[in-house]
Amino acid sequence: MAQHNNKIKLTFLGTGTSIGVPVITCDCKVCTSTDKRDNRFRTSAMIEIGSEVFVIDSGPDFRIQMLREKVQNLSAILFTHEHRDHIAGLDDVRAFNYVLNKRIDIYGNEKTMEMIKTEFPYIFTEQRYFGAPQLNVHLIDDKPFTVFGYDFTPIKVMHDKLPVLGYRIGDLTYITDASHIEPDEIEKIRGSKVIVLNALRNSKHVSHFSVEEAVAILEDLKPEKAFLTHMSHFIGNHAELEKKLPDFIKPAYDGLQVEI
Repeated sequence: MAQHNNKIKLTFLGTGTSIGVPVITCDCKVCTSTDKRDNRFRTSAMIEIGSEVFVIDSGPDFRIQMLREKVQNLSAILFTHEHRDHIAGLDDVRAFNYVLNKRIDIYGNEKTMEMIKTEFPYIFTEQRYFGAPQLNVHLIDDKPFTVFGYDFTPIKVMHDKLPVLGYRIGDLTYITDASHIEPDEIEKIRGSKVIVLNALRNSKHVSHFSVEEAVAILEDLKPEKAFLTHMSHFIGNHAELEKKLPDFIKPAYDGLQVEI
């Protein structure tokens, strides 16, 4: 297996829910906040190691996230699951095809890839549709895999009844859209120095961890640092939430960068 001697740079591309924050038509204190940390694109992250750039999920805000962070290279996209807020921006990889003159590798489980083919049929026609993204499709399951010399360990979590993949790379574990994690999958996370975990709101939800549930998991795993993501406007203002959390846990925000 490859060794992770290089530093890992994590950038939070988006930290919001499927409808983002602010929510259209909403005039709550979070949606009208002047604190930029309360503005959240759909959840996604970028991981840079050496010269490689990996993006986890390409949601509807993918294009603007790439422009905001001035991303010049893309090695691969790793998908967590097939919901539209995690795949809808895939068409915009075309720009990387044109400028970098290369195909883009994408990784996901069978169900995710089936949905991508349903949502973007023109990408996968026998006779290539002019202007369609050019992709190399890689099916993965719960077994570790290597991308451009770097090892990724899938973490299987449950999003209500839907299996979702989190990813561990070196000392970083990234998990979104989870409401339950089995004990054996928890052990795959244990020992991570940095953990990213979803926390939708303060009250319980059928398909996402609440803040209380996420904190309990993180207090058991005891990473050096932890960050909450996939947060709705119901979670309250960023500044208020930050004060309520244990010192080692922070609410993430769009554009936040962390080195591991």
